[in-house]
Amino acid sequence: MSDSPSDSSSGQAEAPRPGTMRSVRTPDPLALVIFGATGDLTRRKLLPAVYRLFREGLLPEGFAVVGFAREPMDDAEFRKRMHAALEEFAEAPAAEEWSAFAERLSYVSSVFEDAAGFVRLREHLDRLDAERGTGGNRLYYLAVPPDVMELVAEGLGRAGLVRRPGEPHWTRIVVEKPFGRDLASARELNEQLQHVFAEKQIFRIDHYLGKETTQNVLVFRFANLLWEAVWGRNYVDHVQVTVAETVGVERRAGYYEHTGALRDMLQSHLLQLLTLVAMEPPAAYDADSIRSEKEKVLQAVRPLRGEDAVRGRYAASVDGSKPGYREEPGVAPDSRTETFAALRLWVDNWRWAGVPFYLRTGKRLPIRASEVVVRFRPAPHPILDLVEGDTPAPNALVLRIQPEEGISLFFEAKVPGLLGRLQPVSMDFDYSRAFGVESPDAYERLLLDAMLGDATLFARSDEVEAAWALLTPVLEEWERGGEPEPYPAGSWGPPSADRLLEEDGRRWRAP
Repeated sequence: MSDSPSDSSSGQAEAPRPGTMRSVRTPDPLALVIFGATGDLTRRKLLPAVYRLFREGLLPEGFAVVGFAREPMDDAEFRKRMHAALEEFAEAPAAEEWSAFAERLSYVSSVFEDAAGFVRLREHLDRLDAERGTGGNRLYYLAVPPDVMELVAEGLGRAGLVRRPGEPHWTRIVVEKPFGRDLASARELNEQLQHVFAEKQIFRIDHYLGKETTQNVLVFRFANLLWEAVWGRNYVDHVQVTVAETVGVERRAGYYEHTGALRDMLQSHLLQLLTLVAMEPPAAYDADSIRSEKEKVLQAVRPLRGEDAVRGRYAASVDGSKPGYREEPGVAPDSRTETFAALRLWVDNWRWAGVPFYLRTGKRLPIRASEVVVRFRPAPHPILDLVEGDTPAPNALVLRIQPEEGISLFFEAKVPGLLGRLQPVSMDFDYSRAFGVESPDAYERLLLDAMLGDATLFARSDEVEAAWALLTPVLEEWERGGEPEPYPAGSWGPPSADRLLEEDGRRWRAP
């Protein structure tokens, strides 16, 4: 008999509960309709994720994928392009597996403004119900720009392609970021979608929430009593959230010129990570309870001041090998778009009063890395008499989100020998080494959850609006004038970002 503390008294594994991250169930039969099916997101992420779910046996027998986009093509051409996408961005499928998957792929061509195109889609889906047993259930994925989302929602509603909750078959819609450009546009988009869909049918996706380490923040915090006693103002000095990219704008200048770092990354990814770190334990581990606690964090954040925000724009690298942002193809020569943004935030509640949260993200930084750093307070009575002048460094907990997912705890240890020297060491947990498997792609997790109707890892309307309410004053101030501070490509951003911490007696951790 095992004496592991995790053994249950019955000795039997508890069955997964629906509506939680623990659930691994096969969804109901359904048709997945991807609007914007000829775009990069479909080729790079969505189709490979769906194929892996199919290959792993996690999709129902009654399943189909329908591509919907402007470009004219037939089913055969769509299947050919999706096969090429798998070869480029996933793995070359075996002939037998591809044959079984390809027969589930089909395509409908239409502009989004054409009501007749949605009628053709309805007729096509009705045929799939009869031929492929998709059961009348629909998951619509909007891989389209924000200004097209209203057209798609209205088209679906007019064509009778939306069933309200409680009807025999379910309908859900997945919406990609950015969800609006500011508070007013986010509210407007929410109203437009909620005119056609109930809130519980709308799944606002943020792929960072599908990453293993992001999901594990909840487990790490609330399944391990060890951390709760020190998780707050009494022991935490500050928290850092970094999402660094080595790439520049690449081929996305058309999108990025109208977005910038604050809208593209901070409003979604980094604020989501902040809420997971700062939230209170929920009363229940279901979607609404967890999302309510996250929204409370955003409501508690102190209104931002100008001195709490930094924006930058990458210039040419020192060696001249990388161009500046304004020299990138498709970027206006007088562009004022920021490629770097950093914030200092204060969560004014009982747990976090007086603890600053520092957030930064940028392009053309030295390395690609995403991490959360919880830096603890220094020991109240350092053991300076026992060491050779070394002041012990404060402990730090690092949650690594990418590229290698894991957790590290840094603490001080004495170097072996007669001299009393200290050296920081770490206890490390790595997902791939610990479990012997690679973490699934974030889109696999999120697509499966949307099919199952589990909204835990998706943003609710009030959560999105609270995030925009926090950042919109900063955006408005930046738009009134001034230029982003330049930084050389390959550096860690503009000097003002360092000063944001230095004036508080702190500094960024280099991932």
